[in-house]
Amino acid sequence: MSEPKKMERPRTGRMLAGVCAAIANYTNVDVTVVRIIYILATIFTAFSGAIIYFILMLIIPEGKNQFNIKR
Repeated sequence: MSEPKKMERPRTGRMLAGVCAAIANYTNVDVTVVRIIYILATIFTAFSGAIIYFILMLIIPEGKNQFNIKR
């Protein structure tokens, strides 16, 4: 059996805290697509996305040095 997937914020390839990169790696989606969706969601929800990003930054643990990011 394979090891269950974990969501971790990568140490490389991130813009701010790596939340979008963590979501992209976990869902196997391109990180650019996740960032665009996040930006649009933040704009259309009266910038509540910034609060959600901060909460996710605290919840999602930081990963090890080796992490693959799809670009």
